Amino acid sequence: MSEEPLVVVVDDDESICESLTTLFESVALEVTCYTSAEDFLESWQSGRPGCLVLDLRMPGMSGLELQAELNTRGHHLPIVFLTAHGNVTAAVRAMQAGAMDFLTKPVDDEELIETVRKAIEQDIRSLRDRAAADRVRSRLASLTPRETDVLEGVVAGKSNKVIARDLGISHKTVELHRGHLMEKSQANSVADLVKMYLSVYKA
Repeated sequence: MSEEPLVVVVDDDESICESLTTLFESVALEVTCYTSAEDFLESWQSGRPGCLVLDLRMPGMSGLELQAELNTRGHHLPIVFLTAHGNVTAAVRAMQAGAMDFLTKPVDDEELIETVRKAIEQDIRSLRDRAAADRVRSRLASLTPRETDVLEGVVAGKSNKVIARDLGISHKTVELHRGHLMEKSQANSVADLVKMYLSVYKA
């Protein structure tokens, strides 16, 4: 992945933004700050690996509301809550909604850096996995309807003979379609083909 990770801080306290920027830049992490959830939503674009360090209570949209909005939009940026107003109820809500961690101010610098680094590593893995799934999905989308029928039979563990009978085609035609499947999917084996299919459609 060519793009460098980005730590995004959303906190209405400008002094917190400044101190976190100094902290993360001291360990060679690029940082950008927003003082409201609304500003963040208006200008942020997904795709770059990173982590969102998010305050809980802010004027306007709260941290939990921003998290819910990102989930609704299908964005997957890992979230680390950092707040002076932490409580068990808020922490449980945040974690159930997918937050990476929930830390309370003041927080140990090393703990925060380690948590953010783990979140970034998770995001890099997730982006790679989604990119791989997109490639597989694109390959499988190139199959004809009949090839897709044969693929589903293969995934179900059916023999060529059974697939031919189910589809009302010859054994030789099934073999031909299976050859096309292997070529179009770029699978190295039938097991690889099945794994690719399940990774995309049965996750």
